Amino acid sequence: MDTPVFTHSETAATETGKPAHAWITRLPEGLRTAEQGRLAGLTFAAKDNIDVAGVPTTVACAAFAYVPDRHAAVVARLLDAGATLLGKTNLDQFACGLNGTRSPYGAVPNSFDSRYVSGGSSSGSAYAVAAGEVDFALGTDTAGSGRVPAGLNNIVGLKPSKGLISARGVQPAARSVDCVSILAPTVARAVEVLEATLGHDAADPYSRELALHTTPLPAAFRFGVPAQPEFYGDALAAAAFEQAVQGLRAQGGVAVAVDFAPLTAAASLLYDSALVAERYEAVRDFFDAQADQVIEPVRSILQAGTRYSAADVYAAQHRLQALAQQAQAIWPGIDVLCVPTAPTHCTLEAMRADPVARNRELGCYTNFVNLLDYAALSVPASIRPDGLPFGITLIGPCGSDWQLAELGQRFHHATGLTQGATGRPLPPARPIAALQPRPGTHLALAVVGAHLSGLPLNGQLIERGAVLETQTATAPRYRLHALPGTTPPKPGLGRVAPGESGSAIAVEVWQMPLAAVGSFLALIPQPLGLGSIELADGRWVHGFVCEGHALAQAPDISRHGGWRAYLASLA
Repeated sequence: MDTPVFTHSETAATETGKPAHAWITRLPEGLRTAEQGRLAGLTFAAKDNIDVAGVPTTVACAAFAYVPDRHAAVVARLLDAGATLLGKTNLDQFACGLNGTRSPYGAVPNSFDSRYVSGGSSSGSAYAVAAGEVDFALGTDTAGSGRVPAGLNNIVGLKPSKGLISARGVQPAARSVDCVSILAPTVARAVEVLEATLGHDAADPYSRELALHTTPLPAAFRFGVPAQPEFYGDALAAAAFEQAVQGLRAQGGVAVAVDFAPLTAAASLLYDSALVAERYEAVRDFFDAQADQVIEPVRSILQAGTRYSAADVYAAQHRLQALAQQAQAIWPGIDVLCVPTAPTHCTLEAMRADPVARNRELGCYTNFVNLLDYAALSVPASIRPDGLPFGITLIGPCGSDWQLAELGQRFHHATGLTQGATGRPLPPARPIAALQPRPGTHLALAVVGAHLSGLPLNGQLIERGAVLETQTATAPRYRLHALPGTTPPKPGLGRVAPGESGSAIAVEVWQMPLAAVGSFLALIPQPLGLGSIELADGRWVHGFVCEGHALAQAPDISRHGGWRAYLASLA
């Protein structure tokens, strides 16, 4: 392919954050290789540790830079889907940091207030999305680099399950725990990009085939929150998190306090154990030859990785595995974990004064996620009274990506926030395609009585994750009877014999996850059961039917046309 024409940003001091610092390389004409595709018409940026053929990959270190001859796998898939690449974005050098100031190309400012950090290491990608300069951007996420800048800039940060997106052609930070991340103004846009980029890649040693969950979280979901949340004295962040918890309750959630100790302990291993040696390994040849070209505090972090032996690494891995076992104990009691994306904001000045401590604070709720093989989604939650954004992160087990997206989208759209720092309203929410009911995942179930919406037994459907598909009627071949002595009152539906007069009876069709059908069947009392029902449109679905002997002794209420109308007649 032809080498793209590009402009390269001048090396800049890190003292002042400027919008221009979000970019390292701009492609004035953009790079597009396909006119058609699911992402046609959309523009994107790539963090500058992700290869684009013919464009330098700097990883924010000019001495390390190289010009690749092929695209990273994820970039190739986006271009094939019709998206246009506008350039490469700034980052904390060697993707080592969570604040966006550790770059010789300049500190990337917060998109809402330039006195504050943007969050990193995917700082430039986050700023470009929040400012509306691109439709979405690629980042990477080892310890929170795709989530922290999203939370601090009022955008969405999707950190997929490890191995879901190929990392071939991505300069690693710590290869075994790296993820390509997606930064976007909305969950729907992030999902659209994930759909275009996911897939196994045998050329990536950490890529894997993953069976993603395809049923939504239960309507009455349980979300874990830290039993003793840490905000480092930031009262506005604490209040914003409590507001977000109330928002999840409004979506049907039940908050459950969880012991965060094993998660916090696991997070500490990333930098305070022999696991940091993997960061050194990623750039060992360069670092051993030109350590003086690496800026502080990145140089000290990488240097720390040289101190450990192979035995030390095994000891750290054993410790991590023990903590993973402890952390597993929280999941039987919750469906999803909710944490602040970042516990506080930090000014550029405060970050310069103590870069290690302030950076560690920003990773308080992110560092453990990849180490424990979880999926995560950061979504905007509110704008604080001081004008700074606050976000939450929804965390689930590996493979829960679509479930997190569905809940995250509902939560985000309920906030009434605008997109990033643009002031543009959120577009309409879009269904998560992978969660839409289909024969392989759901059972269509017609209900005729106490399970109808708002009636006493409807909760049995809701708590099993069933969703209402439609309100309709049976074919005109049924009779409805009021069963005596049932609590709560229930009707019985029976099909008439050929030649007999029947009626169309009002029903609702619900889609129930197949995994929940067994427990639902166990609740159905005699003389009711599940059989096949013909709908008005000719479709046959499973639904409630009644044994004939019970109908013979029950009043015929078919003239009302349905159970609701019958109950109304009694009132």
